[in-house]
Amino acid sequence: QVQLVESGGGLVQPGGSLRLSCAASISIFRFSLMGWYRQTPGKGRELVATMDLDSTIKYGNSVKGRFIISRDSAKNTIDLQMNSLNPEDTAHYYCYAVQRPKGWDIERYWGPGTQVTVSS
Repeated sequence: QVQLVESGGGLVQPGGSLRLSCAASISIFRFSLMGWYRQTPGKGRELVATMDLDSTIKYGNSVKGRFIISRDSAKNTIDLQMNSLNPEDTAHYYCYAVQRPKGWDIERYWGPGTQVTVSS
């Protein structure tokens, strides 16, 4: 059973920074892709950033130049450094992972999420 657990969310002032972490119950290198999505009542689910096994990274347009996704192999986590935060970044952030096992259907997994609130 695959489990994803996010941490690091909280309240931060505009212009501040937060670092989110997603811990997986299996090696992060068993996923073909991992990343972050976020949800708000106004925008719904939105891509934040993803990274595949070839280290190809994709960022959502609204976070380009401000957020950085990375792997921490020692901690077995996928991390998201969020800088220059603004109130529009307020959302519930979800860790996402994909497995593409040979001869099996694609498996998609989601963590329970962590809340990020940007407010003065």
